[in-house]
Amino acid sequence: MADDCSRITYGYVDPNFPRPDTDDSACIIIYGYVPSLAVGLLGVILFVVALGIHLFYLLRYRTWYFSTVVVGLVMEIIGYLFRILASKKNPYAVSYFVAQYFCIVVAPVFFSAAIYTIISVMINIVGRKYAPLSPKVLLWIFIICDVVATAIQITGAALVGTAYSDQKDPTTANNILLAGLAFQVFSFAVFILCFVLFTFKARRVLGRDLKVFSTAILVASLAVYLRTIFRLAETAEGLLEYLSTHEVFFGCLEFLPIVVAVYVLIYWHPGRWLGKGRPCAISQDESTVDHEPK
Repeated sequence: MADDCSRITYGYVDPNFPRPDTDDSACIIIYGYVPSLAVGLLGVILFVVALGIHLFYLLRYRTWYFSTVVVGLVMEIIGYLFRILASKKNPYAVSYFVAQYFCIVVAPVFFSAAIYTIISVMINIVGRKYAPLSPKVLLWIFIICDVVATAIQITGAALVGTAYSDQKDPTTANNILLAGLAFQVFSFAVFILCFVLFTFKARRVLGRDLKVFSTAILVASLAVYLRTIFRLAETAEGLLEYLSTHEVFFGCLEFLPIVVAVYVLIYWHPGRWLGKGRPCAISQDESTVDHEPK
């Protein structure tokens, strides 16, 4: 392996962090830098705090349809723990790279799924006539889109890690990952459009509280969408290129938007704003049968 690595001419090798002689160690640091310990610790701390609060609200308000946020937060925590391991133990480890990439890339899908349930609940509260499709159909369309996009991304990410570990051309694997991200960017844009159209059509019947809540959910949605666009741009440029090899972009366009989305969903939690008996939900006499997604 040492002889093979001596022939590597492209990629980042940290002169202050000698490559461990293990089968799991790639010849280069796939991140393009040694992951920051500070970012890793901050990620774990912020997401652990958010997990505790979301678990509290989940049990207090029994909003089981919103439990995917908890799953996403657990994945974020695991992903940043692996970045800490890469930072302190072995940044060359392919397993650490794949594990953190898998968790951090897939976790926002669970936040998206939670946001999808919110529009379903709102349609049930405000009225079906304001929505382009039934709440159940909308929910399943976008969940299926996310499942397909995620499956493609997982396949691509795994193949990218394998390609770099085996010193092979990662172009095909990167294109698979790119296809999954492109599909996710498209489907989430369609969701945001549906959400905006729904709230626009229902604007005259929405009470003040529900208008504020809708705006907050749109902010959370746009934060997740910004992160997805960044991942698409990063993958389109290629691994080991400028966007992927400068951690400042990861911090500002991956880490920060997800933190914003998660904490927005804490204060504007649907259990607090869409729960039964919540006043000022609608400003006219609109009937509601159930507050669970249909």
